Amino acid sequence: MNSLLFLGLVSLSLADNFDHAYSDLEHYRTIYISENGPRLSVVMEQAKVVSRRGGNVTLPCKYYREGATAANPKLRIKWTKLTSDYLKEVDVFVAMGFHKKSYGSFHGRVFLQEAGENDASLVITELTLEDYGKYKCEVIDGLEDDTGVVALDLEGVVFPYFPRLGRYNLNFHDAEKACEDQDAAVASFDQLYDAWRGGLDWCNAGWLSDGSVQYPITKPREPCGGKDTVPGVRNYGLRDKEKNRYDVFCFTSNYRGRFYYLIHPTKLTYDEAVQACRKDGAQIAKVGQMYAAWKLLGYDRCDAGWLADGSVRYPISRPRRRCSPTEAAVRFSGFPDKKHKLYGAYCFKAYN
Repeated sequence: MNSLLFLGLVSLSLADNFDHAYSDLEHYRTIYISENGPRLSVVMEQAKVVSRRGGNVTLPCKYYREGATAANPKLRIKWTKLTSDYLKEVDVFVAMGFHKKSYGSFHGRVFLQEAGENDASLVITELTLEDYGKYKCEVIDGLEDDTGVVALDLEGVVFPYFPRLGRYNLNFHDAEKACEDQDAAVASFDQLYDAWRGGLDWCNAGWLSDGSVQYPITKPREPCGGKDTVPGVRNYGLRDKEKNRYDVFCFTSNYRGRFYYLIHPTKLTYDEAVQACRKDGAQIAKVGQMYAAWKLLGYDRCDAGWLADGSVRYPISRPRRRCSPTEAAVRFSGFPDKKHKLYGAYCFKAYN
């Protein structure tokens, strides 16, 4: 009996302390949510859409509300771009009623398609290499929300790259700059994997956009993981972006301009090649532009020529004797002395 009385007094004391500590709770209302009310669902009609740099694309997204009788003027549509770190997202576009806003590099290039009452599809114009990736469509209607994800892929080509300094001289930030300088971006794993499936075989490890280091092998051999191993993309895992140094895999896509071999009466030094392209109203071409012309346009030329990084290369789409006899490829002749008057010049003239 005494123990029951003691427990009762303790309970009353705790209740008094709780009421005193949280006395402001009386100003709040309890909200009851009915599970039989309107339900919101987001539907992505395609898992992936494919386009090219410089083009326009529509990322599909539709939403449906069960039991809703009228459109909610405060319904909110938000598009974000997912990153390799899935805890972070990049804001792309937000719309609520008449209020619309685009963000960052997407400013002025994105808008809702609005083909129907329930259409939340996003149109992106003037696509860049950096637009490649996965996008999330989120629709918020009062207390309800739902999301969907769609991937934007770009037609293009992956190529391995290292600078004049030689192999394994790039940390991750150097690698980003190296690809950018060659009219490209650091390739993603999916882009490298697709290139491997297309026959890319390269025995030097290179950075990818997620900070990992990998390389594609179609013909297993001793220096490249062992001759008894299976073909595949070899993975070194994530590496220190500041300290570790490797090559890089770059990705480039369609361009707006003309890539061509400059017809000139004599062979040229590097400086003469730069000046000859300028005199022709163009610029000396970049490595990424040669790869894009070769892969996407079938450009074929059996003349070694200077490129902007000081390398000498030539693109072969039709293998033949003395011109890459066994495979279609961009042939690499190294980084010769820039004073050597032994090569032609590849130029690029951009379209306005």
